[in-house]
Amino acid sequence: MTNVSFLGLGEMGSALADAVLRAGHPTTVWNRTADKNAPLVDAGAVPARTAADAVDADLIVVCLFDHASVHEVLDPLGDRLAGRRILNLTTTSPDGARELARWAAEIGADYLDGGIMATPEMIGTPAAGVLYSGSHQLYADYRTVFESWGSTEYFGADAGMASLYDLALLSSMYVMFAGFFHGAAMVGAAGVPAKEFAARAVDWLRAVVPSITEYADVIDGGDYSVPGQQSLEFSDISDIVEASRAQGISTEVVDIVQNLIHRQIAAGHGSEGLARVIESIKNSEAAA
Repeated sequence: MTNVSFLGLGEMGSALADAVLRAGHPTTVWNRTADKNAPLVDAGAVPARTAADAVDADLIVVCLFDHASVHEVLDPLGDRLAGRRILNLTTTSPDGARELARWAAEIGADYLDGGIMATPEMIGTPAAGVLYSGSHQLYADYRTVFESWGSTEYFGADAGMASLYDLALLSSMYVMFAGFFHGAAMVGAAGVPAKEFAARAVDWLRAVVPSITEYADVIDGGDYSVPGQQSLEFSDISDIVEASRAQGISTEVVDIVQNLIHRQIAAGHGSEGLARVIESIKNSEAAA
């Protein structure tokens, strides 16, 4: 079994530690606020009085607030981390993950970065997944530990790739949620409860989500004129914008989509497919 130490016991860190503990691995836990240790200690984890006391382990899992907090906790321990194996599951930017990987290499530690595609309640269930990049050897050595959290996927030696995928996937989620919020506000202005609208929105979104794969094929092929695509001119959402204004709600969310469409129409691509708006996103200055 692998000796695992956890630095950081917020909701996610606690869920990760609990899953490892339930998998039978000796587990040490540390948190700035010591009382967060209590449920895990009651379940069999060993409490560490300080972060320094927690780093004598096969695998050190860091799940803190942000990039700066990782340095705040680990920098004072640099001389104790040489030869150690560090998995950082703190949400950071891709460049932040790369910087931490360089820092770890300088002190002689092995570094793996991870992006958690789950809520704390999902950890340890088939619905959870964690994306990894950085040290492949570390990933291979402790994959059985990682599988106690959910599915695993490795994205290569570039430590920033897991974060890049994580944030890109989250961007899809947040924009989708914003679209739902906008729709709920539209009908809400007419007295329709959000829950009633949600029942219809879920079915509708489930029906159209498979189109993502078709759009991906078009984008990768680079030909937005392939027959059968919905044109940019047909995709103009002026009716949505005007109906939103008539309902007295903000048009900020739909204005973004409308602007992306109009940039490409103004550039002479109105007859081409909707997926062409990615060209506005990839290079906004050139597409403006």
